[in-house]
Amino acid sequence: MKIMYSHHPEDVKGYTTDKLRDQFLMESVFLEDSIELTYSHVDRIIYGGAMPKEKALTLSAEKELAASYFLERREMGVINIGGNGFIMLDGEKIELNSKEGIYIGRGTKEVIFQSNDPNNPAKFYINSCPAHKKYPTVKVSQDQAIARPLGDIKSMNKRTIYQFIHPDVLETCQLSMGMTVLEEGSGWNTMPCHTHERRMEVYLYFNMQEDTRVFHLMGQPTETRHIVMANEQAVLSPSWSIHSGIGTSNYTFIWGMCGENQDFDDMDFVDMKEIR
Repeated sequence: MKIMYSHHPEDVKGYTTDKLRDQFLMESVFLEDSIELTYSHVDRIIYGGAMPKEKALTLSAEKELAASYFLERREMGVINIGGNGFIMLDGEKIELNSKEGIYIGRGTKEVIFQSNDPNNPAKFYINSCPAHKKYPTVKVSQDQAIARPLGDIKSMNKRTIYQFIHPDVLETCQLSMGMTVLEEGSGWNTMPCHTHERRMEVYLYFNMQEDTRVFHLMGQPTETRHIVMANEQAVLSPSWSIHSGIGTSNYTFIWGMCGENQDFDDMDFVDMKEIR
């Protein structure tokens, strides 16, 4: 588990490209028969992926958590972006097919990831944050998520936001999670951009071709930086940073948030003339 510490925006202004990528980009989210996780001190979020191929993968509490099991004091969201698979939760088998998600409440002791077909393995994308109480575990399909169409082709940002883990869908302590699908001909996400001081965010970009890229924008509105991202990579966004991107083709991304509130529309919008 890689540990990521918090960053002051004044320090980030002086980062080189390599340091920016090292401090904010998770290049390898899915590795065969492995669970890859990053632990950030930004709101204590843990994010990463589990890709079981030939064997089952058990989520364990590493020393950084100082816990007897991973979800002893945490909640977790999972969205499968690969082939069909399932999760064993304290002995209960829950199917989790492609584009299906699940919220797993605090206190679940055993979490095991498995694929149905090793030739088309599941790719379980994970977000986890601290939890003060236990809420029920709930599976959410894409059809059950709240769909919010936004944007238009003229602005190159026609997209649909699917809110999987959201107060209008289910109860959590602080975790929110969903998926945004851009239509063909669109490349911009979250533009005009915004910040939200009350919560951080992580993006996972996927459904990209090998030769396409997303230029992910971050930083303070008047001190923007960018990270060039390939398929199935994740990027951390502190609360003081914008989080937007433009792709060389359309793509899909999963967003996850935790922090002080769960009001999806609580955003500090940035006027286009302020961005530099």
